[in-house]
Amino acid sequence: MAVSTRWWRSAAIYQIYLRSLTDGSGDGIGDLAGVRARLPYLRDLGVDAVWITPWYPSPMADGGYDVADYRDIDPLFGTLAEAETLIGEAHQHGLRLIVDLVPNHTSDRHRWFREALAAGPGSPARARYIFRQGKESGAPPNDWRSVFGGPAWTRVPDGEWYLHLFDGSQPDLNWELPEVRAEFTEVLRFWLDRGVDGFRIDVAHGLVKHPDLPDLGTDHEELVEPPDRSDHPHWDRDGVHEIYRSWRRIIESYGEDRIFVAEAWVSKPDRLARYVRPDELHSAFNFDFLRCSWNAGALRGVIDSSIGALHAVGAPATWVLSNHDVVRHVTRYGRPAGDAPADLEVGRRRARAALLLMHALPGGVYHYQGEELGLEEVEDLPEEVLQDPTWERSGHTERGRDGCRVPLPWDGGEPPFGFGPAGSWLPQPAHWRNLTAAAQEHDGDSMLSLYRKALHIRREHPALGDGELSWLDSPGDVLLFRREPGLVCAVNLSPTPFPLPPHERVVLASEPLPNGKLSTDTAVWLEA
Repeated sequence: MAVSTRWWRSAAIYQIYLRSLTDGSGDGIGDLAGVRARLPYLRDLGVDAVWITPWYPSPMADGGYDVADYRDIDPLFGTLAEAETLIGEAHQHGLRLIVDLVPNHTSDRHRWFREALAAGPGSPARARYIFRQGKESGAPPNDWRSVFGGPAWTRVPDGEWYLHLFDGSQPDLNWELPEVRAEFTEVLRFWLDRGVDGFRIDVAHGLVKHPDLPDLGTDHEELVEPPDRSDHPHWDRDGVHEIYRSWRRIIESYGEDRIFVAEAWVSKPDRLARYVRPDELHSAFNFDFLRCSWNAGALRGVIDSSIGALHAVGAPATWVLSNHDVVRHVTRYGRPAGDAPADLEVGRRRARAALLLMHALPGGVYHYQGEELGLEEVEDLPEEVLQDPTWERSGHTERGRDGCRVPLPWDGGEPPFGFGPAGSWLPQPAHWRNLTAAAQEHDGDSMLSLYRKALHIRREHPALGDGELSWLDSPGDVLLFRREPGLVCAVNLSPTPFPLPPHERVVLASEPLPNGKLSTDTAVWLEA
């Protein structure tokens, strides 16, 4: 894969959940020093770039997604000077660096929100956020719900209410106000001037709200399951696209190799395609693929609809299997139905096959830290350690996302497995001793070895990355397609072995191929 100004069309990008990669300072929380120490590991893994979750000053009510200052680094993670050093060191290792931008809301500790509370109703300071009077009954202004549970409104002492689609400590900004738009223009320039290669846009589908704030008529809200309805009052409104067109002009003034990737939970591929039109954002996570069940027909349908919708606007697909907001895919793929316990052996086998499937598809890919080790969701964290705001806002009925955020195991036979010298902010399972990077390093059949092989082959093979896909005839529960020049990917989701199609050699397989057949839940790349 040649490096070019269009590198993002084929890139493999590694998501770093900053608190959980490596602790370099000894306080039990991951930080910039830890990221710097792992740059050689990431380079050798074979990725092209890293995306780092928010590193800004924050009260950490939502893991840093409650930003108090967009132009600095939280002391928990390091300093602004260290961030600048990290950007330079990443570039020296041949890695680009993408930072997280959180434009939908700030922290309630942000200077603007403190000014809003002090200034009172009708003030210019309050206009930066969405404040409203409640109903005569004393109820909130409307029935909108927080993604984390409970109402999306909090009342302040003078009687007004402010909107927060997430936690009460995360007031939503008013993107109809020119001052808000101008502020984020300057935030973009601040980090671009320091050499970052792009931005992941948090809640990219949520910035613009219906001016009348009408009732939704539902008592439930989900970030990862967007409702299939037109004219939703706060998700995926047309007004967001004007914002992104203006941002595209800004980022292109720094050259053609800096990019945006959108976190946009929308209902259909054609809605997602609107975010990546040629004058808007460069790419957007394909959450339909992430949410898809381990079913050949469903996967093929998602692949076709995604590629078709994005091809229509000239954009590449951006495939992803896990992130810091969803259950890790080893667990998802291993869970037979509902809330039944996951069969992790099945889950890891399917995850290995999914890796080859995803890397054979046209476009770019994102990896969530730890998936290259085969980590599963930690579903038995003690209640007293849970930190996700969902736990409290749901009345202790939903555990939230902490289970996919447990710090990584690097080496050693007991926790914290080389994460840092002082333990880890969430406890790691003892059996992860078998999944540490060191334990897998010299095992040619390990998950880590498979990831390294897949990433390095993908970088070098002319058929992989951006381009076209053509399906080949196969049974309904087998995925079989060709990438030019001359590479075939087969994935067997059936209960019976599938004979390999004619080929010259096996490039890479997720499992052994007994008698020239593809076993259940196995994938292979073939030179054809």
